[in-house]
Amino acid sequence: MNLNNYNKLSSKNIEDLKLLVGSENVLCNKEQLEKYGQDETEDLMYLPEVVVRPNTVESLSKILAYCNVNIIPVTARGAGTGLSGGALPIKGGVLLSMDRFNKILSIDTNNLQATVEPGVINYNFQEEVKKQGLFYPPDPASWGSCSLGGNIAHSSGGPKAVKYGTTRDYVLNLEVVLANGEVIWTGANTLKYSTGYNLTHLMIGSEGTLGIVTKIVFKLIPLPQQNLLMLVPFTNTELACKAVSEVFKAGIMPSAMEFMERDAINWSIKYAGEVTFTINPNWEALLLIEVDGNDLNMLMNECEKISEIMQNHKCDEILFADSAEQKNALWKIRRKVGEAVKSNSIYKEEDTVVPRAYLPQLLKGVKNIGKKYGFQSVCYGHAGDGNLHVNIIKGNLSDEKWDNDLPKGITEIFELCKSLGGTISGEHGIGLVQKNYMPIMFSKNHLNLFYQIKKVFDPNEILNPGKMLP
Repeated sequence: MNLNNYNKLSSKNIEDLKLLVGSENVLCNKEQLEKYGQDETEDLMYLPEVVVRPNTVESLSKILAYCNVNIIPVTARGAGTGLSGGALPIKGGVLLSMDRFNKILSIDTNNLQATVEPGVINYNFQEEVKKQGLFYPPDPASWGSCSLGGNIAHSSGGPKAVKYGTTRDYVLNLEVVLANGEVIWTGANTLKYSTGYNLTHLMIGSEGTLGIVTKIVFKLIPLPQQNLLMLVPFTNTELACKAVSEVFKAGIMPSAMEFMERDAINWSIKYAGEVTFTINPNWEALLLIEVDGNDLNMLMNECEKISEIMQNHKCDEILFADSAEQKNALWKIRRKVGEAVKSNSIYKEEDTVVPRAYLPQLLKGVKNIGKKYGFQSVCYGHAGDGNLHVNIIKGNLSDEKWDNDLPKGITEIFELCKSLGGTISGEHGIGLVQKNYMPIMFSKNHLNLFYQIKKVFDPNEILNPGKMLP
């Protein structure tokens, strides 16, 4: 793919864009551009030439049609919480901010559906549907700040994915603006769909490379009325990982099963503030396990069975959260791990995922690869679905080793994932930082299919160029 023949924006181009969305929604000064030139991916910075903030499908359609004719690259951006560089405008051009597409358009309590714009924040959406006794489960760690459009772009998951699935499992239909400005709906607002190719699922996880989502129709489910949360400490990390699959083999389906190793716990507690329990210095790992439903007695029985399994794997004393405040405190520790790691050191985060029974082999392999290449890793993640976030810490590594040796270590981690039947990203996407590792997972013919799909939707390759495909 030729990604280098883009036109630089002229003053006329910028004036034309102002006519389409209003001059107040076209941002050009350096301070404004810097805000949009980075996300939560490491310390990367790529300045766009201009930021454009439309809020109607019609104006967005005109922007894309204009950029397509003039061969100007367009990078869509949601809330800027991404971890793979998917929203970084690496080719300059237009940064298309979707923050003004921020309305919940309808909540249909008869059909258990909602129609929303992509700029709505995940947590805000969850709170609104809860008022109707409904539930939208996907809850990434950044749920308080990430947008639903960004969740679509990466098929985001979160702790509840183990029981309820990821974003992909709740999308019924999408309104999408194509590169040439044409507006389409990808499917239908129905629970079943067997009418031609499923463009809805093709768009989910495509990271803004095939089209720009402007409306989302979500499936909702009834809100569970009860939940119980337990914190299970282990003095042996491998035993903690082995205990995970035993819970499912016993016929129990937790609504969350999270893993944190010692450094992740310490860093997050220090970052998040006070905690309401004592951390034993012998603990090497914690499992945070939640069950939910409507029958409290049934949930208590499930917790008893889980406790037996944990004790059989030599856990330490189990803590049950006995109040909403304590539950929130425990979840705060888990959700703040990523921010805590970032505040401590230069780092790279790998979003590995394997079938959950192979989690012990994955964690052990990551640590052995770290010893081989001299890097420290801080691991945590969604143990229930085998999704381990591997944070590689620069620490005292020289720049030479960080730049030259570390990619070899990451390659070995991803090769290990593949050998265990897993893959190189579970929910963070490929974006910029993982694209060169795609050949580990896919043959040349497979990658060529991806290229051809891209060309069908975006012949001039203006949409988020330089992402996903090596």
